[in-house]
Amino acid sequence: MTPSRPTLVLLYQRVGLPWLFDSAERAGIDLVLVPRPDEQVDPDRLPAAVVELLPLDVAADPSGALEALRKRHEAAPFDGIVTLYDPFVPFVAEAAELLGLPGIGPDVARSAQDKRVMRERLEAAGLNVPRFVRLDPSDDPAACVAAAGLTFPVVVKPALGMSSLGVTRADSPTTLGAVVAEVRRVSAGTADGGAGLIVEEYLDGPEFAVESLVHEGRVQILSIGFKGDPRGPYFEESVYQAPAELPEAVRADVVREVSAAHAALGVTFGPTHTELRLRGGTVPHLLEMGARIGGSGVSHYIAENVTGIDFAGQALRLAAGLPPTHTVEEGLTRPVAAAANYIVPCGGHGTITSVHGLDELRADPRVDHVVQMLVPGDVVRPYPDFTGYPAFVLSRHSDLAEAERFHAHLETAVRIDYAPTTSEENPS
Repeated sequence: MTPSRPTLVLLYQRVGLPWLFDSAERAGIDLVLVPRPDEQVDPDRLPAAVVELLPLDVAADPSGALEALRKRHEAAPFDGIVTLYDPFVPFVAEAAELLGLPGIGPDVARSAQDKRVMRERLEAAGLNVPRFVRLDPSDDPAACVAAAGLTFPVVVKPALGMSSLGVTRADSPTTLGAVVAEVRRVSAGTADGGAGLIVEEYLDGPEFAVESLVHEGRVQILSIGFKGDPRGPYFEESVYQAPAELPEAVRADVVREVSAAHAALGVTFGPTHTELRLRGGTVPHLLEMGARIGGSGVSHYIAENVTGIDFAGQALRLAAGLPPTHTVEEGLTRPVAAAANYIVPCGGHGTITSVHGLDELRADPRVDHVVQMLVPGDVVRPYPDFTGYPAFVLSRHSDLAEAERFHAHLETAVRIDYAPTTSEENPS
């Protein structure tokens, strides 16, 4: 008798981003896909690993979604539940606990999503974090910043935000109130409606991303990648190049800081995506850690091509209650090649009329994927609103220098044209 394949429920993964689905197929894992409500999914053109569609409105009715998952599990048991969509990490943890499935637990999930809790736990563990203050709706921003001893510039961000949504630098006390009001406005769609903010000191230094796999408390750091040196006032992401070129002592400090952060937050299981800045170019300060594969799967692409390890495949096995197929060893994995993601910048706002340069890149042998999210006719709102990324260009390279040269070329090769947007298209 042929043993049945493990089955995972996967929440809100776009079918146009292929990596997770490909890894599931290679790992022999079936997926029950809970589709995003803003994506039209053709049941006849699903990735091979997807065996079922399960429409749930998790955002609008989480209790109803939990009940539907419970009934589905009773009728046809599944082995785990997973998401790459950061706002749903706590929901996934709650569902896994309710159904007796592998998971990190609701408390750990909250600490890995709510930046207020995360900062407090990292600080209590003696780790490097920006000095910060919580900011609730009834608080006076200037008074809170002054009481916390913060000096300008500062950065205002939603406690439950994702990507660069609403993240804004305020340069003086006179601009702080307006920045806070604007961040609350653009983050109204987050889990708490934008009520909870943090204000933290601005860290001067380059930004990096770290991809890790955790099993039985052992933290294997797969890759450290350079994410640019964004200075604000907004923090639009643009590049991801790995493995980052760092002095050995700095690299060791990053590995120690990220490994200790897992222990401080209680993350002993699964994939993580950590972002940090090197203050002064040398001292790692953690900005956030997500208990998920980052970038809707981009982090898997980077880690896999840098190390040769199927990051998503291993993470899916853990979510299904299976052991990884390789020994998860503490410390940094030795890189075997370089990989990069060029995040096409919006470069303006309005109604997109044309996107130049992407068709040529699809034929470039260095490029594995051109994933276009915004197309002509889409409206891009000005920052600090976050409409989304226009496109990802994912590529493999022999070394970091080649990836850097390729991205320098893309800065002029890819361009977006806009027409002014009417007030009816972009209501205030």
